[in-house]
Amino acid sequence: MHTAKNVTRRGFTLIELIAVIVVLAILSAVAIPRYFDYAASARSASAKSILGSVRSAVANFYANSIISSGTPAFPTLAQLQTPGTVMTDPVPVNPYNNSQVIAAGTWTAATAGTPAPSQTVSGTNGWNYDAAAGKFWANSNTSGVGENAW
Repeated sequence: MHTAKNVTRRGFTLIELIAVIVVLAILSAVAIPRYFDYAASARSASAKSILGSVRSAVANFYANSIISSGTPAFPTLAQLQTPGTVMTDPVPVNPYNNSQVIAAGTWTAATAGTPAPSQTVSGTNGWNYDAAAGKFWANSNTSGVGENAW
C-alpha cells in the first residue's frame, strides 16, 4: 500500500479567476470611455483640419482670381471638386459621416449646415459650399458636436 503524500496541484482556484475577471472589468470600464473620447477628439480635429485646408484653398483661389483677371471670384462647385484646380487632391470625406458629397447652394446664417432637401444627395452630404460667398462647412448633424457651426 501506498501512503498518502502531499499532492501538489497546478492551476488557479475559482476565486483567483474571479478576482482577475473583476480587475479586468474595472480596467475596461475606465479605459473604454477614454478610448471613445479620443476617437471623438480625432474626428473633430480631422474635420477642423479639412475645413481649414479647404477654406484656405478657396481664399487662395479668390486672391489669385483678382491677380490674374482683376475680377474677384470664388471657385464654382465644379472647380472645387476638380483636383488640381482649387486643391491638389479631392476634398476628403467628412469624418463624421464618411461622405465626400458637397451640397452647393446659398444659405443664411439661420440655415447654415442644413441644406434644402433638393440639395441633398441620398439624404447625407459631407460638406456644404456656398459659392456666392466662398463659405465651406461640415454637414452631418451629429448630436452634441455642433460641427455645422465650425
